[in-house]
Order: sequence, then C-alpha cells, then structure tokens
Amino acid sequence: MPVRCVTKIASAHGLSRKEMLDELLFMILSGFETAATFLSWFTYLMSKHPEVQKKIKQELKQHGISQDTMLTPDMLDQLVYVDCVIKEVFRFSPNVNATLRTLVADDYLGKGDKIYHLHRGEVVLISFYNLHFDRRYWIIDPERFYPDRFLSEDKNHHPYALIPFGGGHRACIGQDLAKLELKIIITRLMQFITFEDGGEDINSGGHKQGLTVTPKNLAVYVQFDS
Repeated sequence: MPVRCVTKIASAHGLSRKEMLDELLFMILSGFETAATFLSWFTYLMSKHPEVQKKIKQELKQHGISQDTMLTPDMLDQLVYVDCVIKEVFRFSPNVNATLRTLVADDYLGKGDKIYHLHRGEVVLISFYNLHFDRRYWIIDPERFYPDRFLSEDKNHHPYALIPFGGGHRACIGQDLAKLELKIIITRLMQFITFEDGGEDINSGGHKQGLTVTPKNLAVYVQFDS
C-alpha cells in the first residue's frame, strides 16, 4: 500500500501515520512470533510427555483421521482433547510473561489487612505465569502438565485464571484465528510424526526472554509414523 494511502486511511479514522504504521508492524509481529513460540513449546512438551501424544493420536483414530485424511472444520470441532492440549501448553508455558492495564479510576485491591489503594492513571502488571500456577484457582496440581484437567476438576476454572490472549474488550483480536491455525498445525503434525526426547543435555527446557518467552535449549528427535 502506498504511503499516501496509509496516511489518508489513518487520518479518516483519527490515527496519525506513525500510529497506523505502528499498528501494522505490531500485527505482523504478533501474528507469527507468538504462534512460532507456542509451537516450539508444544514440541518440547510433547517430547517430554509421550502419553499426551498417544492420547492425541488415539483421538484422531477415534474420529477416523488417518494420514490420508484431509481435515475439515467439522473434524476439527470433534477434537476436544486437542483443544485441552492447546490450553495446557498456553497455561504451562505462556508465550509472554504479562500484560498491562492502565487504571481509568481509583480502586482498591486485596482484602483484610492487605488492601492496596490504586490510583487513576497507574499501570498494573498482570502476570500470566502467576495466574496460571496459582493454587487458589487450580484444583489439580498446577505444576503438573496435564491437559486432562480441562475435562475434569479444572474444567470450570476461573475465567481470568487463564488469559493467554488477555481479557476484556482489549483481548487479542486474532485469538480465534490463532487457535484455529494452531489446532490445524498440531493435528497435521500428529497425523504423521511423534516427537521424542533428545535428552536432558540438549533438551532441558530452559528459556530466554525477548518479545516472547522462547525455549533456550530445544532439541528433539522426530519419528515418522508408519
């Protein structure tokens, strides 16, 4: 798109040229970096939890999905366990550490002897990691990677105990697309391959902090299913 067109569109909607370009850049970065990071953590966690891979493959077989099957929306909708795996990867290894919110009014946080006065204009950091591992909100041990939690005791968890895409009216506008593309990729991978642990020395699960939280030492074996 020519720069002059961007400028006209931005002006018509009250955004400056710089703001429009910033939004476009952010959309491009957030559209691939987070998905790639999620799939890296998925690969690592599957290599460490072969029982989860086995259950995914069993679900595919149960619904008649083989290596020759072309996926359809109806097929994907039936894969409930794959949805649970996606949720658990997001919970166990959040792509980003936190989100921020700016108070639009004075408020109070806490109860009893620990009450904090929050003032309008202050910025509150919401830690995803703390929420995802807070034992007050998870019945099954949150330190355990266990996708089945979303089919049992933790099925009705607090809605804001798991917010990988943020929450409220400022939640990620691309979350539905992201979930769909991740489900397609995971299902296609599990149709053909199995991830195997490369060993603690080269597949330790460390991480590095950048725009996203990515695995630092990730090396797995790939076994092609017959």
